[in-house]
Amino acid sequence: MRWSRRLPVDLSPSPLSETLADLQGTVDLTESNPTKVGLGPADLDSCLAPAGAALYRPEALGLDTARSAVAAYAARHGLTIPADRLALTASTSEAYAVLFKLLCDPGDRIAVPAPSYPLFDVLAELENVELTRYQLTYSGRWHLDLDSVAAALDAGARAVVAVLPNNPTGSTFTAAEAQALKELCARRDVPLVADEVFRPYACGETPLASLGADPIGLTFVLDGLSKALALPQLKLGWIAVAGPDAPARQALQRLEWIADAYLSVATPVQLALPALFERAAAVQARVRERVAANRDHLAALVATVPAAEVLEADGGWYAVLRLPASVPEEDLVVELARTAKVLVHPGFYYDFTSETHLVLALIQPPDLFAAAGARMRAVLARHFG
Repeated sequence: MRWSRRLPVDLSPSPLSETLADLQGTVDLTESNPTKVGLGPADLDSCLAPAGAALYRPEALGLDTARSAVAAYAARHGLTIPADRLALTASTSEAYAVLFKLLCDPGDRIAVPAPSYPLFDVLAELENVELTRYQLTYSGRWHLDLDSVAAALDAGARAVVAVLPNNPTGSTFTAAEAQALKELCARRDVPLVADEVFRPYACGETPLASLGADPIGLTFVLDGLSKALALPQLKLGWIAVAGPDAPARQALQRLEWIADAYLSVATPVQLALPALFERAAAVQARVRERVAANRDHLAALVATVPAAEVLEADGGWYAVLRLPASVPEEDLVVELARTAKVLVHPGFYYDFTSETHLVLALIQPPDLFAAAGARMRAVLARHFG
């Protein structure tokens, strides 16, 4: 049988995945599914039987009522976008697939950040798109390497993806960096794709700004219920099309043509959006409270291991722990799982290329996270004292 070259030749699990899969009784600090850790609306069932759900009304970009509900939610979070500038998708992953179809021919390139989420590689392969990476650098806080963005554009990138806050670094851009990136993309006539699913989860009291606010060139802002309401199972995301009117309207025409081929967004979840968004503030407050508590637990752990450092973050629900390179990441991850019964991700999963980095999700219940941290401390102290 001949299979598509878009798929990996070898689909077997990696040796590290196989090793970790065999371990029983571990606390999973890679868990990013909020429905498994008690987050999300408590009264979800009351939202999911809206009147009219039995009637199928296909609208390629989404029902008008649903797009209006998204626009109202976005406005409360610092992004003013008309409802007719929105396209609903079944997820943020599907939003990327749609945008890759919109912006790229087979073999074209998209610029994505490093470090960042490994799903980009899979989505790009499935769309016959190649990735070129620009760099985020760390020196007490994360910085955008604008020269590496320019180099990616020189290499032919058809769009620049920014993830704010980044997954897993939790970093955002300074106002000057954001402005410089907008200006660079506008000068090159290259769209900016801003993935802002973690934006409600700022580390401090100040809300994080959207790249879609005050756009210069064509800008696509991605968001969805998976993080906004801790509801990945409801499968609804959206693309906000910001920027100058003429290219935005042209983009929406083409997005509608693509979306009409799939009609992937279910009617019941669209009808439920007004009721769901009423619960957003409470859900997000609960997530922020839990993430803050677990950041404090992690800081306490690191304080007892002088060679360890938690890298500064602006938001999101992940943390990056940096350690000396004296122990290989993969060996350390396996030892933590076997000895401390704690599962974390190695940094190389996310394109960290120097030192030793561990990536932890911060959404487990705080008592469970604290207990796991205490067991981690013994292993880390043994190596890094």
